[in-house]
Amino acid sequence: MKKQFIILCFLFALSVEFTFAVEQRFPRPDFESGYVQPEPTSPAARAAAWQYIDIAVLILTLSLSSWLVLQRRSRNLIFTLMLFSLWYFGFHRQGCICPVGSIQNVVAALFDPAYAIPVTVVVFFIVPLIFTLFFGRTFCAAVCPLGALQDAVIVKPQKIPAWLNQVLGLIPYLYLGFAILYAATGAAFLVCRFDPFVGFFRFGFNEGMFIFSIIIILIGMFIARPYCRFLCPYGVLLKWLSMLSKKHATITPNECIQCHLCADSCPFEAIQIPTPDKYPGDTTRTRRQLYLLLALTPLIVLISAWSFSNLSVLLSREHYIVQLAEQIRLEDSGQATSITDASKAFRGAGATTQELYLQAAQVQRQFKTGSWLLGAFIALVFMMKLIYLQFWRRRTDYEPDRANCFSCGRCYAACPKEHERLRELQGVLYSEDI
Repeated sequence: MKKQFIILCFLFALSVEFTFAVEQRFPRPDFESGYVQPEPTSPAARAAAWQYIDIAVLILTLSLSSWLVLQRRSRNLIFTLMLFSLWYFGFHRQGCICPVGSIQNVVAALFDPAYAIPVTVVVFFIVPLIFTLFFGRTFCAAVCPLGALQDAVIVKPQKIPAWLNQVLGLIPYLYLGFAILYAATGAAFLVCRFDPFVGFFRFGFNEGMFIFSIIIILIGMFIARPYCRFLCPYGVLLKWLSMLSKKHATITPNECIQCHLCADSCPFEAIQIPTPDKYPGDTTRTRRQLYLLLALTPLIVLISAWSFSNLSVLLSREHYIVQLAEQIRLEDSGQATSITDASKAFRGAGATTQELYLQAAQVQRQFKTGSWLLGAFIALVFMMKLIYLQFWRRRTDYEPDRANCFSCGRCYAACPKEHERLRELQGVLYSEDI
């Protein structure tokens, strides 16, 4: 409980900091040249009352999902709530506001004092994390529209090799690191740019993202929830908090009879099987491997940080200031093949190229520092994964993997002890009616 309280205090402090931020509002420019305002690519901001309704629906669905997972233990009701969330947060709200994408807004507000973040976005970022800290990943179970869409198309899930599962599981950490780097430097919101489901929710998409969406959906028919398991950056935060959760979904309501049916029913391979009474390997060799990994960790982290720092110039070219500075340099040196609208606007504004180059250099320094941290983070995650695999934990029953379990409730229907509990409950209700 102490760990949950400390993390809850941190999340509360973070929300208080953002609560006093005011949403930026700029007057629409008055064009007199026949300019036509383009259609926005994201939903328009809602009135304040409707934003509070969105918050209320989020809290209500999270509460209901947690109750269905932990108390009611009904896969059918969880699935019904999942369909509602898919309609409301997906098609009705067009995937916006999304807790997954809110990571970028929070990071941008932390690193840019001029960026004002709406309170609604802060709530959508923090509230699912709080529920996960206390109840496990009940947000993934029936509230997240991205997960609901993938869950609805599962046809014949196939298991993938354990080693491949571990390797693919590192991708979300890499994705999260890059998303934070680009949001902190003001270069781009990568999560929103590469969201494979925004086209479905808004009934409009470019050709490349449409193909990507179709690929994810087709893969999801056989590899359950591929985006949630192997791409979602928000899932990284949910994993960390779910491992510390005070309560979590359990497979059986009481004792486990080790029938293996729950493991067969889980399409996400998130159920840990019982282990032998004693460690089956060579403990001396395992201990040596552990010591070696611990000794190599600082060196690997340093090498990775240095390697990523060498990519900082390349990565910084995604930033519009660096792009503009490069374009101006090419135009001034006569190497540009064409003049862009951005360069015309820059020259018309009366700013000097020296000021632009200084701004670009500042952005590149930010990317240099961020790339160091990104490389260190990725290497540390990789080494911690290897170190974690060296530890052996004895299990006598089939248990959900707290980090990777989506609390979907499929194992409830497969467990014979759960059916026994339901029969007993039905008998009690019948006797009370008599």
